[in-house]
Amino acid sequence: MVGGWYDSDLTARGLAEAVSIARWIRGQIRAGVTPGIVSSDSLRARRTAEQISNAVGSAVTLDRRLREKSYGIAEGRPQRWLDERFVPPPVVGDRLNHDEGVPGAERKGDFAARVYSAMESIIASPVEYQVIVTHGFVLTFVIAAWIQMPLESLGYAKFRSTPGSITTLRQDDFFHNRQVAALADTQHLGGPPTLTPP
Repeated sequence: MVGGWYDSDLTARGLAEAVSIARWIRGQIRAGVTPGIVSSDSLRARRTAEQISNAVGSAVTLDRRLREKSYGIAEGRPQRWLDERFVPPPVVGDRLNHDEGVPGAERKGDFAARVYSAMESIIASPVEYQVIVTHGFVLTFVIAAWIQMPLESLGYAKFRSTPGSITTLRQDDFFHNRQVAALADTQHLGGPPTLTPP
């Protein structure tokens, strides 16, 4: 089924993975430190955020700007329905404002702008650790905002992830450089470890 803003719940497997995610995150945070938790308001993200909240003892802040891309009238329909109608972006040209041929679908530029807006709020928070619970396509813009990639440069950007994966972003205390320490890691789910930058 096409996801997007379609408000589906976690499957039994998804819930088990959410518990594994929460356990892993608890192990990464120093004792006595209370992290912030910001989550998409979509049900499947909220369920994961609730598990993390239970594990670390922090309340969850819901932010609709962290929702997955909206696929308009395709949401909740079989993926094949969307695939048959989808107009891929041009190889060159204005890829951010491209019309995908699906009524009501969010354009990539609008989608990226709302995630950038959410990230501006999240980065401004004074907490030492911040947990962001969101969706696969959103991850590209979370990372791009973190490294301060200009919004107009996002036409070709894509960071792949899998459901239940964890991406770790860090800022060092001296130079204040920002890095992607791990991308879409699934080791906590029993998968192979992600290769991280040296």
